[in-house]
Amino acid sequence: MSQHLSSQEVIRREKLQKLNEAGIDAYPAPLFPVNAYSADLKANYTEETKDNFTNICIAGRVMSIGGMGKVVFIKIQDSKGIIQLYIKRDEICPGEDKSFWDNVIKPLDLGDIIGATGFVFITKTGETSLHTQTLTLLTKSLKPLPVVKRDEEGNVFDEVTDPEFRYRQRYVDLIINPDVKEVFVKRTKLINTIREFLNAQGALEVDTPVLQSIPGGAAARPFATHHNALDVPFYLRIANELYLKRLIVGGFDWVYEFSRNFRNEGMDRTHNPEFTVLEWYTAYKDYFWMMEITEQLFEKIAIALHGTTEVQVGDKVISFKAPFKRISILDAIKENTGIDVSEMDEEGLRGVCKQLNIGVPTNIGKGKLIDELFSETGEHLYIQPTFIIDYPVEMSPLTKKHRSKKGLVERFELMINGKELANAYSELNDPIDQRERFEEQVKLMERGDDEAMFIDHDFLRALEYGMPPTSGIGIGIDRLVMLMTNQPSIQDVLLFPQMRPEKLD
Repeated sequence: MSQHLSSQEVIRREKLQKLNEAGIDAYPAPLFPVNAYSADLKANYTEETKDNFTNICIAGRVMSIGGMGKVVFIKIQDSKGIIQLYIKRDEICPGEDKSFWDNVIKPLDLGDIIGATGFVFITKTGETSLHTQTLTLLTKSLKPLPVVKRDEEGNVFDEVTDPEFRYRQRYVDLIINPDVKEVFVKRTKLINTIREFLNAQGALEVDTPVLQSIPGGAAARPFATHHNALDVPFYLRIANELYLKRLIVGGFDWVYEFSRNFRNEGMDRTHNPEFTVLEWYTAYKDYFWMMEITEQLFEKIAIALHGTTEVQVGDKVISFKAPFKRISILDAIKENTGIDVSEMDEEGLRGVCKQLNIGVPTNIGKGKLIDELFSETGEHLYIQPTFIIDYPVEMSPLTKKHRSKKGLVERFELMINGKELANAYSELNDPIDQRERFEEQVKLMERGDDEAMFIDHDFLRALEYGMPPTSGIGIGIDRLVMLMTNQPSIQDVLLFPQMRPEKLD
């Protein structure tokens, strides 16, 4: 990246040069004995407890500088918040030599990282502050931060909202927008809550390959690469399903994985080519059991993050209190369009799509036509948690046939706020049926469907050894975080979302 320096950047480099000439290291050794954080000091300090706050060591980034003459007030931001430093020249430089004041403190810039020691007190204006006795420059910042102003009530002025800047320079976004950081703290809390829930149930967390010779487990276009040592093509995984099922064959009763998946497809507010999915598979369970435990999990997540099952999402309040509504996908289409498609063949479904002005490619089959009909006519209507159940067999090549409804499979998708959050099955464990389903997928691929599944012969071999009755689920973690943190775009819950290469000067 070319270095066209602004006037501010030039000035900061000149300051760095002066520090070097004065023998001051602007990037000293990393050890600095921090023993306190801003939020804890502000929450716990009182006049009655002040004797416990006399040997404080704190560090953070300079966010504002005020004062004049021999006293300055510097607000620093650490990982928990912002606190004010009160600094008197003659205490920092008690002797005749004031060069440290002139060389280090007076030239400080917004964005510099400093460490300070001292004791806590409350100023005449009522602000909890650190009366600074020593100060250390820990890092000189060479680029100016965007200035975002906040008043005493927390109102924000000059907020940086440009997504191109925020997503590309997330490190700056996190500095100047504390609410952004809170989203990612909640993301981690959400994932930890899931782990605790599953571990308490006796599930085992495992790892499966990201590089796969067959991109199986989902209908999606893969990213292709090449393994030089083996001289064979490989793919970044589109799903980890078939590997987790192999482990069920191998004797594990319940396995799960937070899987980083990759699909070479479009990008929008709810899709990113790299995304995180939780998948788990449990032996001797079916999709009815899976619906119940999914309700329990989502209820637990809502309470862990919000203290209640009622969650504000945009202008809606979504209730995660179990049980959730259940409706079959064919009934949902009929309910939302007035058209019964349950007995229609591919030609009939195409006619319905045409009647409803839904454009569909000529190379997709019956399953995807039904999927398009539901997506376009009804998916957005399910705001409160709803299990869409009992899909046609053509839509679900890895799912067990329904025990009582011919032509359907035991599958559900969980819809919340008009989006799919989870997809689950009673898993197909009949190897002969599974082979036939894969062969149907090959026919779709030959028709030009680039999202049709490959045949995974090793997975079929595993099924031939016998997989016990099993239920499995995939939960989109990024979409779940969007929902639980009230974020409108998937890019807002990914620390570093994919973007076009930056244009360089």
